[in-house]
Amino acid sequence: MSTRAYTLPLEQTQWHVPGCGAETIFNWEYDEGRDKLLHLYEKGKNNQWNATTRIDWSQSIDLDNPMGFPDEFVPIFGSTIWDKLDEKRRNEVRYHMEAWRFSQFLHGEQGALICTAKIVQTVPDMDSKFYAATQVIDEARHVEVYSRYLHEKLQMAYPINVHLQTLLNQGISDSRWDMTYLAMQVIIEGLALAAFNTIRDLAKDPLGRAINAYVMQDEARHVAFGRLALRDYYPHLSDKERDEREEFCVEACYLMRDRFLAEEVWERLGIDWQEVLTFLQNSEIMVQFQSRLFTRIVPALKDIGLWGPRIQKAFTDMNVMEFADVDLDALAKSDDEVALEFDRLMKERDNGVA
Repeated sequence: MSTRAYTLPLEQTQWHVPGCGAETIFNWEYDEGRDKLLHLYEKGKNNQWNATTRIDWSQSIDLDNPMGFPDEFVPIFGSTIWDKLDEKRRNEVRYHMEAWRFSQFLHGEQGALICTAKIVQTVPDMDSKFYAATQVIDEARHVEVYSRYLHEKLQMAYPINVHLQTLLNQGISDSRWDMTYLAMQVIIEGLALAAFNTIRDLAKDPLGRAINAYVMQDEARHVAFGRLALRDYYPHLSDKERDEREEFCVEACYLMRDRFLAEEVWERLGIDWQEVLTFLQNSEIMVQFQSRLFTRIVPALKDIGLWGPRIQKAFTDMNVMEFADVDLDALAKSDDEVALEFDRLMKERDNGVA
């Protein structure tokens, strides 16, 4: 039965439940929604997967170089710091860097789990609630995957980075539903996709590559969800409201860029942080890596209409304006295809073909 047959207009009966830090919204319109969001919901349901069976956890890793990256991928490679280290200490750097990196992935995914549960609670549209519900189980699975990898394979974990913690705190504590979207679906998820992409496409370790390929398949849908929901909402904001969100995005982007300096690793290893920072600030490789982190954030913000002078100046200063016209739908399609290719290769291996 169509819920549009209600005896009173829905805007008169929609239920808002005030709460601590957020308002829960009940929506009684169950049969009307945006086609693209509902299509994404269908895709989210169809693409659920079991981390226990899809990933081959029997694979071992080399703790001296867990991802199999060449030395050029170590942030301090080429510095006098690196040149002075013997091979044992270099192995420690590689090991701790991956433990730190995967720990931040884990903490970010738990943040995504909490934020998405909040979105189900606070977003006013039923189609958005539908899709967000599929993302909740996605994020739970990602927490499971990264937690298991750290526990069983690396056997080491780092606390949450202060920059990531700051952004998560802002996204979770803000009572406005769209700010949670903006922090998580656009900024954190968008940057995570770029970080996952480096491992998926450039690492040599098959387990690490497969994990990130499968997580990326989900995350690409999540970013698309954020774009669809906010693209409809932001044109209705006042100039003041839009400026406030742009200011938040600029601050968030700087926080996320600085997150990957990995200060905690150098302090844990007893390597002078100020010396590392001086080198990283002048490292062309680090500059290029930090720029690539914004491959998906820049076009996403442009797509949802947060593209004022403040945003454009910040991205110009970061040297990332080149990503403004990146085709996010094409990247999402590619992420899906790459994950399926990992499935095919594993099936061939199990059948003795490869």
